[in-house]
Amino acid sequence: MGQQQGAYFVPTKSYWPIVAAVVMFVTVFGAAHWLNAPPGEASFGKTVITVGFVGILLMFFGWFRSVIRESLAGSYNSQVDRSFRMGMMWFIFSEVMFFAAFFGALFYARMYAVPWLGGEGHGLLTHQFLWSDYSASWGSAGGGGPEHIGGDFQTVAPWGLPLLNTLILLTSSVTVTIAHHALKAGHRGKILVFLALTVLLGATFLYFQAHEYMEAYKELNLTLQSGVYGSTFFMLTGFHGMHVTLGTIMLAIIWLRVAKGHFSKDHHFAFEAVAWYWHFVDVVWLGLFMFVYIL
Repeated sequence: MGQQQGAYFVPTKSYWPIVAAVVMFVTVFGAAHWLNAPPGEASFGKTVITVGFVGILLMFFGWFRSVIRESLAGSYNSQVDRSFRMGMMWFIFSEVMFFAAFFGALFYARMYAVPWLGGEGHGLLTHQFLWSDYSASWGSAGGGGPEHIGGDFQTVAPWGLPLLNTLILLTSSVTVTIAHHALKAGHRGKILVFLALTVLLGATFLYFQAHEYMEAYKELNLTLQSGVYGSTFFMLTGFHGMHVTLGTIMLAIIWLRVAKGHFSKDHHFAFEAVAWYWHFVDVVWLGLFMFVYIL
């Protein structure tokens, strides 16, 4: 446990940040080897990424337990609460910039790079250096290139699973908001019901996204090798799916804490922080649905 020094809480030394850095490195290392393994060849990347994921889950469990114990011990005063709120705001801002960079890459590739490859600007027909039937257009109309670099592909129709997932996330924003209001009103049973619905909706979103990915690979030939379109599609939707996964896990932990009676009407920042994060994830998806699937 940490110590109170005046208006500030000074935590004890913790090894969890080091553990987090190690397991995240292991996970990314395994993912890189798995994705870059030659087709048909066995890769140790799957084993490494599995070890990394297990390590991340254990790290979350241990780190969350330490923070929860400090909170229940009454170590956090109003100054600490303000610090937590400011920290969460800056964290979400950093996440906004994270996705803004990827949306910027999408905009640049679509509005500038592709037209330039088609000969716009200085009039140089650069497609003659690519392949004969290259078309300077976005999506499947532009072609995925010759067979050895991806081949033709189809895009995911926006009015199927993407629309359904949009409705699911919008509904989940409503359910988590109702749960928040129920917490402030002291209706613990209502909190548990609507928070459980939010977790269920998040898990359902991930299930449908996994189904969409399998359909894209097997039926549409839309893969990571499908040119810049495939790269940006899976980069944006994949990172968003990772954020939904983390948000769902955090919501499940908050549900367990509510069931144990950890929060009160006036002191429940952990609940609010996860709700803020979940609303952020929902807003990002609306941007994805518009710019990746529809336009």
